[in-house]
Amino acid sequence: MPIATELHSALQTLIALLAILNPIGAIPIFIALTGDEDAQQQIATAKLTSRAVAVVLLTSAFLGEYMLKFFGISIAAFQVAGGMVLMMLAFNMLQAKSSRYRHTPEEAAEGMQKEAVAVVPLAIPLLAGPGTMITVIIAHHKNASWLASGLLIVDIVLIAGVAYAALRLAEPLSRRLGVTGINISTRIFGLVLAAIAVTFIANGLAALFPGLVHIGTS
Repeated sequence: MPIATELHSALQTLIALLAILNPIGAIPIFIALTGDEDAQQQIATAKLTSRAVAVVLLTSAFLGEYMLKFFGISIAAFQVAGGMVLMMLAFNMLQAKSSRYRHTPEEAAEGMQKEAVAVVPLAIPLLAGPGTMITVIIAHHKNASWLASGLLIVDIVLIAGVAYAALRLAEPLSRRLGVTGINISTRIFGLVLAAIAVTFIANGLAALFPGLVHIGTS
């Protein structure tokens, strides 16, 4: 695969992860869960959260496909199912709602009672939830070279860095953006995510039912 193609694919994956992660939308939840922490504790929580995000996504990317094979699930079927999950996330984001597929009110309430909320519920499932896991598994499946795998690792590290920056600057960003700004950002990410979900579903259906492609082009 040409290098330019691999770079383009890596950029697509990065944009998809950014849209699903929606770091701006996670800011109000981070502030609520760390409201009783001082500035240094909040920084430590943001660091641990970003590290957990990186570990979860790297593990999903490089071991996820083997788990699918163990259960006899094809990548095509996973793309269709994953696309449906992403579409549900996108619909909620377009309405500026916090989706239960990312975290539930029960998980948030439990997190409020914990001393350490960095891993659960902030990293899992708020940031590194089903949507991001699905995306990195499919991206890794498409990788055809060591360069592509390396670029996927770079994407994951960059996304973890974006998550850290958003949480680290949660207070000033929240003051500047306000509820309206955060909602607008969430809706924009939701629109991008909806397009990505359609692509996943279309690619999966084309692989499962190749006759559909011939019918559409005839």
